[in-house]
Amino acid sequence: MSTPAEPRSAARLPGQGVIHDLGYRHYDGVRLGRGAITRALFVESAKGAYGLGRSTRSKVMPLLLLAAICFPALIIAVIAAVTAADKLPGNYTAYVLNLQLVVMVYVAGQAPAGVSRDLRFRVMSLYLSRPLERIDYVVAKYAALTAATFALMALPLTILFVGALLAKLPVSEQVPDYLRSIGGAFLTALVLAGIGLVIAAVTPRRGLGVAAIIAVLAVLAGVQGAVQGIADHENQDTFAGYAGLFSPFTLVHGVQSSLLGAENQLPEGPPGALGGAVFAAVVVGVVAACFGALLVRYRRVSI
Repeated sequence: MSTPAEPRSAARLPGQGVIHDLGYRHYDGVRLGRGAITRALFVESAKGAYGLGRSTRSKVMPLLLLAAICFPALIIAVIAAVTAADKLPGNYTAYVLNLQLVVMVYVAGQAPAGVSRDLRFRVMSLYLSRPLERIDYVVAKYAALTAATFALMALPLTILFVGALLAKLPVSEQVPDYLRSIGGAFLTALVLAGIGLVIAAVTPRRGLGVAAIIAVLAVLAGVQGAVQGIADHENQDTFAGYAGLFSPFTLVHGVQSSLLGAENQLPEGPPGALGGAVFAAVVVGVVAACFGALLVRYRRVSI
């Protein structure tokens, strides 16, 4: 009976069996630390929020939402450029408020995609097998969803700005308004990313996370609108102004109008300087609370 052929990479030593050369190469380069791993996780998570590097099905929804939020801005920009309008149709500050449903759906879809699957498939042990701390994971995921959500809002605002420049509207007026809207978009992304990730990190089920995020944001928006409407009807201007605290979108809008000088788009804005300070403090508090809640959640995740 013939014996099976040995692999070409095998070397037989007398009395000591066979040693196989599996072809692994030793790494002699620089070993990068926590910072490089955190940056890599941030980049991959931000790309994944638009389905980049993932399956075609993962790209469909985020790209459709990106197109949906950019299309009205493109139409407005074309109209302003073609008609040589003396004023930009619409308003930078009002744009995100008017299309907040698109932003809600985007955050609801991408927050669970970023963290729920890691919890469901128990891959945290793989992340933490490298010199990556739990706080690094939270920072990378929070920053990635914030950047992706900010890009979703900043792109249509930039399209509006380009349309205003093509229509030869006064640059001295357009630049401040554009910068205010960009600042508001960043604050909105910070708040929404925090809320979305906290809810998504509670459950490993992506579908449940999506539904929960949409429900929470929709209820907050509904409560804000109802409270402000009732207060305005009863001529309670101060209370109507503070009603903006109930929803993330109107919360940030209050900061934009009171501290950044943007035009107020609500029936009542934050009452005076004190109201602006309260709105700004609540924004900081919400972001800090969400980040702290994520740290507590991931400290309890078993590896």
